[in-house]
Amino acid sequence: MQSSHAAAAVSAVFDDQNLVAYAGLVPVMRLAERCGLARLVAAKVKLGGAENGAGAAADAKVTSFVAGMVAGADSIDDLDVLRHGAMPVLFGGIRAPSTPGTFLRAFTHGHALQLHAVHRRFLGALAAHTPLLPGADQTVFIDVDSTHKRVYGRAKRGAEYGRCKGIRTLHPLLATICTPPRGR
Repeated sequence: MQSSHAAAAVSAVFDDQNLVAYAGLVPVMRLAERCGLARLVAAKVKLGGAENGAGAAADAKVTSFVAGMVAGADSIDDLDVLRHGAMPVLFGGIRAPSTPGTFLRAFTHGHALQLHAVHRRFLGALAAHTPLLPGADQTVFIDVDSTHKRVYGRAKRGAEYGRCKGIRTLHPLLATICTPPRGR
């Protein structure tokens, strides 16, 4: 089989206002709502900077990050996938990519720790709301590991000099949850 069009003449544009490219976000974001992600962020993440809007509506900005990452966004500009087609009909509070970008640039190490507190509580809520692990009502093992990711540049917010002398790192938490094997 061969293409009937020259490569330079082919383009695809997603511009129909009635179509949704990432309809799978609906159940994911409903689960996040049931587990209280926005409520946890609103209660725990306190950024100053009301004068530039960085600290306003932290809950909407964090949930936009979650939705964007689920939809495949791997940069701030990629969060624009949330604004195509009928996505604004399905979701309220979608922010322009520049707004979450301003939010992230206002982060300090202390703000990252606030977000870690949200992650810990949200992980527990997810485990309670998603019965994916048989036997989780009896015994559950949670392994939370701090990892170190090297970063470059002096302006990287939230990075610090830690265990690795002279190397700036970020410290995200990784969590694994499992139950004992059946029959034991």
